[in-house]
Amino acid sequence: MSGGAGPGANESEQAKAPPRPLGQTGYLAAAGFEAELREELGEIAAEHGRLFLADGPPRPAAWAQNLWLDPVEIAVPSIAAAARGLRALQRNWALYDFTLHRRARLIAGKLPHVSAKPLVFPAAAPTAPLGGWTLAAPDRLIAAPATTSPFPNGEIAFVEDRQAPPNRAYLKLWEALTLLGRRPGPGERCLDLGASPGGWSWVLATLGARVIAVDKAPLDPRIFAMAGVEWRQGSAFALDPAEIGPVDWLFSDVVCYPARLLTLVERWLAAGTVRNFVCTLKFQGPTDHATANRFAAIPGSQLAHLFHNKHELTWMKLAGMKLAG
Repeated sequence: MSGGAGPGANESEQAKAPPRPLGQTGYLAAAGFEAELREELGEIAAEHGRLFLADGPPRPAAWAQNLWLDPVEIAVPSIAAAARGLRALQRNWALYDFTLHRRARLIAGKLPHVSAKPLVFPAAAPTAPLGGWTLAAPDRLIAAPATTSPFPNGEIAFVEDRQAPPNRAYLKLWEALTLLGRRPGPGERCLDLGASPGGWSWVLATLGARVIAVDKAPLDPRIFAMAGVEWRQGSAFALDPAEIGPVDWLFSDVVCYPARLLTLVERWLAAGTVRNFVCTLKFQGPTDHATANRFAAIPGSQLAHLFHNKHELTWMKLAGMKLAG
């Protein structure tokens, strides 16, 4: 829009135009994993950077870091009109800023501030509704008043502990437990497979759980010395569920092909001795979509790419878990 003269008739009409429903769902890919999400979704109606729009209601999309529900298109002839249009839909917005950066940030500056302070684990995730929006063109934005993540663009940050944990893998478990809204309590019995050097065992022990850590390699001495931690040297795949007995949680961050992890999980599911699971599927080479789909099909479970995952997905199954849809 040029400066000087006031808004013309066309611009005035644009400003009055109501949001246009797209009849689509938005899928925001995890950074660097756009190809995986594209393969998972199949047919896509439009792409805006990492944001893919596909016709119809939400479909399973593990590689989407956030879903935009019922997005609309809004004509925005000016920065002020864009801010007014968004505020008319709801209060809390997170910008997905992939293009037209200066204009997008000027619009964001006219919206109510949304705090995105790092979370102090084990604090609960935010509960306030959070919408997502992006500029598709200088005079057109796409907005979804409701998204599936309470964190801007699905990006959860924590106040990190840079001293106690032996590696940064603990952040994945912090994130998984935060999103689940449940975690092991004091005295609960946890099995940590592929535990070395002990990042996940550290998380569980700090929560007061009793941990059986299984790995061929020893734990970091600091983790080995923690109250409630027992290290058993050996292979996670040779472990007999009957020998271990009932456990409240099974955790696995084992480095192996997903198909081998699936065999392990199926054995423990068949044994019926585990109430809750949190497992990492680690893809070595091409993404094994077929095995990922088999994990996703296990009743009462969910599969997701966490913000702290790399070329991985996290599979979670809780006792009594009920999934939407």
